[in-house]
Amino acid sequence: MNKIKKAVEILEKYNQSHIKVETEEIADQILNIDFEQLQELYDQATNQDVIKDIENIEPVKAINPMKLEKETLDEYIKLGENEVKSGKFAIAIMAGGQGSRLGHKGPKGTFEIELNSKTKSLFEIIVDKLKSAQKKYGIPINCYIMTSPENNSETIAFFEKMDYFGYPKQYIKFFKQGELPLLDKEGKLIIGENGLIKLASDGNGGIFYSMAKNGIIDNMKKKNIEWVFIGSVDNLLVKYVDTLLLGLAIKQHVKIATRTIIKNSPYEKVGVLCKKNGKVKVIEYTEIPKKMRFAVDENGEMIYGESHIMCNLYSIEAIEKASTKELKYHVAEKKVQYINKEGKLVTPEKENCYKFEKFIFDSFCLFDEIAILRGKREEDFAPIKNKEGADSPETAKKLYEEYLAKNV
Repeated sequence: MNKIKKAVEILEKYNQSHIKVETEEIADQILNIDFEQLQELYDQATNQDVIKDIENIEPVKAINPMKLEKETLDEYIKLGENEVKSGKFAIAIMAGGQGSRLGHKGPKGTFEIELNSKTKSLFEIIVDKLKSAQKKYGIPINCYIMTSPENNSETIAFFEKMDYFGYPKQYIKFFKQGELPLLDKEGKLIIGENGLIKLASDGNGGIFYSMAKNGIIDNMKKKNIEWVFIGSVDNLLVKYVDTLLLGLAIKQHVKIATRTIIKNSPYEKVGVLCKKNGKVKVIEYTEIPKKMRFAVDENGEMIYGESHIMCNLYSIEAIEKASTKELKYHVAEKKVQYINKEGKLVTPEKENCYKFEKFIFDSFCLFDEIAILRGKREEDFAPIKNKEGADSPETAKKLYEEYLAKNV
């Protein structure tokens, strides 16, 4: 049976016959879709499991470095530095997104921002940090960049064009994250402008499986890497070579560590850390119950204010374990252009489809304990998410330049 005929039969079986299979390319897409999984995810989207009570939830305890003795602080940093110098530390950057929300055409990492009168891309800012660490510790640090099928070729071409910003090319490796089809509100596949089924990334939590699938874990093992810091491409203040966090994890004999900051208000759009049934968990801002969002202690401070800012450290054993586990999918409603039955491009006025994605922090509950280090907003969190307003290039630039003025 040829693949087009087989694809048509599959579409009929799963009530998706509105999709016209006219090319082998779209047939290949259909043959690689897990329709049973998609149906389960659609059922989840229409019957979302909202956390209604906080009966089994309690606050987490974070270590505040400001309250540590200098001796202890120095010990943690020294432990981390020695691990970096030994070549057992690497970083992974999540850079699968496009810069469309910023009005930028191309991978988000290629977005440029002016800092202290110099214009640099987000990728160059990250490589600058790697070069500083190389100079400080006397060894190049391996860097793994997770792209997406959408931006992989363009990302690699950008690094080639920029000659890897002067960093040793052999220490930078790219790999692609996974994708899942989008579904409209009736559970139907949608067609994009290219005439193919519209796909979207499976979320930052897919990084573990993608690492395994693309041979990244094996590559790390061959290089004797034991720790990997995983951060996002769009936070200017990320400490990718976080020796304090690394030393803390080593000292506490844990497999995972994370750096947090305190929410600026109950309404800030960040996930919050807590403990559920004794294990650390992050509840995304879209899922947090009202009672938990506004809970305060006797001093009027938020009880659940410890927020996840995508500054996570994993041992190689933790990454390998997480790569074998099926993390839950979260559902997001998105506004996505599509081609209708008449072959015309439609730009919807409101959210018209479901996107399914895994979150990296759902791996926390796979482990009994993780180390939590409280950072400072002005030193650790300058994200670029929006074109203007909060978390925009303007606010990130201000935070970053103020940090540089105080610390360089």
